[in-house]
Amino acid sequence: MDQHQIGALRAELRQFTGSEVAYVSPLFSRFRYTEGVYFLAERAGAYWLLDFIFSHQVIPAIKAERFQVWKIEVKEDYSATLTVEDGDGNQVKQYRIDLTDFPLEEFTLWFTDRTLLLPSEY
Repeated sequence: MDQHQIGALRAELRQFTGSEVAYVSPLFSRFRYTEGVYFLAERAGAYWLLDFIFSHQVIPAIKAERFQVWKIEVKEDYSATLTVEDGDGNQVKQYRIDLTDFPLEEFTLWFTDRTLLLPSEY
């Protein structure tokens, strides 16, 4: 994505407030995600990110957190850091992604009540 497309994606994502539809993950059927997350996954090719978050819900330290803040930060070399926090700014786990084509330099998703959502949809 070029800078114009990235700016347009950010603007479109800001329009998601609340969600009337919940999508079910085909690989992790006990988890849902909102319209905004669906839009992000489609436009950014980021279904891998949803699967990563859902698949790590079995890790005891992560599973113990009722409210999770997932932050991805993409570096210039296309590697990334994916951090999960407890909602109070305390880091629970951090992962290094060796290579990603995620188009946004940084982005945050929230996970609560088995649902992944954009912060603006809370």
